[in-house]
Amino acid sequence: MIKVTAGADAPERCNQAFTVAAAALVSGVPVSVWLTGESAWFALPGRAKEFVLPEAAPLADLLDAVLAAGRVTLCTQCAARRGITVDDIIDGVRIAGASTFVEEVLAEGVQALVY
Repeated sequence: MIKVTAGADAPERCNQAFTVAAAALVSGVPVSVWLTGESAWFALPGRAKEFVLPEAAPLADLLDAVLAAGRVTLCTQCAARRGITVDDIIDGVRIAGASTFVEEVLAEGVQALVY
């Protein structure tokens, strides 16, 4: 599980989270990415394409890889604070809250990384 707390406010940290998620998927590791804080904006269509970090893989490509082979969850409270609803988000992203996060992170064999 990778919890992304950073967005455009901390671009290197944000991109590192998605890079690690994509690398884990390529290695055959199941991946669940949680979008929290400023990374919540990447649940909206087109927002990942607007993110640019020199010498880094495009965030849109990394997000697409996670959506194709892993799971992406948008924090319920983070979405609400930003006025983001289920009708606004990219297909394949779900909105879930703390109880789902706790259940997922405490499952046997789960390793949590927070960026």
